[in-house]
Amino acid sequence: MTRARPAGRPPDTLAMGSNEAIAAVVFLGVSSFTLLLYLVVGGRQNKLDTRLRQLNNPTEDGHAPDAMADFARTAIPKMGTVLMPKTEAERTKLQTRLMHAGLYSRQAMVVFLGVKMLLVVAPAIIGLMCGLIGLVPVRYGLIFGALAGAFGLIGPSFWLDKKKAARQTQLRRAIPDALDVMVICLEGGGSLSSTLRRVATELRTAHPLLATELLIAEREAQLGRSTGDALRQLAERSDLDEIRGLATVILQSEKFGASLVKALRVHADTLRTRRVTDAEELAQKAVVKLLIPTVVFILPAIFLALLGPLGMHVMEVLKAAKK
Repeated sequence: MTRARPAGRPPDTLAMGSNEAIAAVVFLGVSSFTLLLYLVVGGRQNKLDTRLRQLNNPTEDGHAPDAMADFARTAIPKMGTVLMPKTEAERTKLQTRLMHAGLYSRQAMVVFLGVKMLLVVAPAIIGLMCGLIGLVPVRYGLIFGALAGAFGLIGPSFWLDKKKAARQTQLRRAIPDALDVMVICLEGGGSLSSTLRRVATELRTAHPLLATELLIAEREAQLGRSTGDALRQLAERSDLDEIRGLATVILQSEKFGASLVKALRVHADTLRTRRVTDAEELAQKAVVKLLIPTVVFILPAIFLALLGPLGMHVMEVLKAAKK
């Protein structure tokens, strides 16, 4: 006795649906097996690795780490090697951008590229899986995945530029206060190296970012580099003209024996005047920016409120004239 076929569904549709379901099951099975194999093989650690991890993190109780955290820690840098720049100039340029954003870790480049690679590949895979499962058509899933992958390719660069701009804003606001404290310490008879350490200590609460950078410069000065050169390296890490000017003032004072206190006081006054000028410039720009929402949102509502009754009256008059 033959089984009745469901009404309203042709045999081609049934066959197509069954093929997509089989393909989805096979894909999920292969992916799960691959991930499990990677976790089992890649998660093996010898006693030396476990001991080194315990020394780096004394609070760790020796248990195995979370699988997802371990996977992210090991897989993302490996994915970053795919997008690694080929030439030394491109690698130096990318490393400089990461340094300007405050990412000083040795693995910052491969982690950044690994996240970018993950944001490119993951949307395409998710779109394909949604298409195979049947949530959306396969074509639409691939299109949406490709668009999201393109955004993932350029999104981290915008994030890096935004992080750099926010970091520069914090440093720019903190430099005049740091110069005032430096002038006070130098007038009290302190050396330039001890002044940097004292400024970093005093500004640790109000400006922690600049305090950390000044501590790095002070450590470099202790290792044998001159204070001017250490501040010049700080200017290279932050890409700020204000710190470049400060490094130039200190280098010239060290070279020609000029009064450093007077030079720093003049430089601080110049930076404070520039900060006031920048604030006035932003205030003038705000007036122009307010015109856009005024024209787009407020004026149409005013015209509608004023001309709406008049238009309705005109329409009533025209209807009466036609009758």
